[in-house]
Amino acid sequence: MEIVDFLFRWAHLLFGITWIGMLYYFNFIQTEYFKEADGSALPDVKAKLAPRALWWFRWGAMFTFVSGVILLGGVQHKTLMNDYIILGALLGTFMFLNVWLIIWPKQKIILGLAEGDAAASAPKAALASRTNTLFSGPMAFCMLASPHLGYSADYLVAANGASLGLWLSIALAVLLQVNAIVGKPGPIASVRGVIHMSLALTAVFFLLNLYL
Repeated sequence: MEIVDFLFRWAHLLFGITWIGMLYYFNFIQTEYFKEADGSALPDVKAKLAPRALWWFRWGAMFTFVSGVILLGGVQHKTLMNDYIILGALLGTFMFLNVWLIIWPKQKIILGLAEGDAAASAPKAALASRTNTLFSGPMAFCMLASPHLGYSADYLVAANGASLGLWLSIALAVLLQVNAIVGKPGPIASVRGVIHMSLALTAVFFLLNLYL
C-alpha cells in the first residue's frame, strides 16, 4: 500500500534527522566545547549530558537503518534500484556500523561506563565520528537524488547493470571506511575540514555517477 510506504519514508526521515542532528552536535559543538571547557565542568557533562545525547544518537541510527532496510526491500521488489540508492545505502550502512561497533563502544570507555583504555579509545571514536560526518553530505545527497535523479533509464541498475561511476564510488567509499577503522583523520580532523571534505566528496560522487 502506498500509505504504508509513505509512512515508512516519513519515519525514516524523522529518525535520520535525529541521528544526523546528534552527529553534528557531537562534531561541531560538544567536541569543541570539551577543548575549551573548564576542567570542573567536564565530569558533570560526561556523567549527565553525554550519555543522554549518545542514547538518542545510537538509537536514531538504529531506527534509521532498520526503516531504511525495509524501504530498500520495497525498492528491490519494484525493480527500481538505482545507482544513488545503492551508494546512499552503502554509506548509511557504514555510518550505522561505525556508531554501534566503534563510536558507542569507545565512548562507553571514555565516559567510564565500561572498562578499557580511554586514551586509546578517544582517537578511534573521534575518527569514526568524523568519517560519519564526512559521509553525511553525500549520503543525504543520494537520499534526495534517488527519487529525483535516479529513476531515469541511465541510472536504473536493473536496466543497465552497475555503472563504472557506481563501482568507482563504492571503491572510494570502502577505502574511506577502511581509513575510519585503521587510518588517520588527516583533513577531516577540524570542523572546517570535515565540512569542506564532505561537500567535496558529494561532488566527486555526483560527477562519477553523472559522467561514468
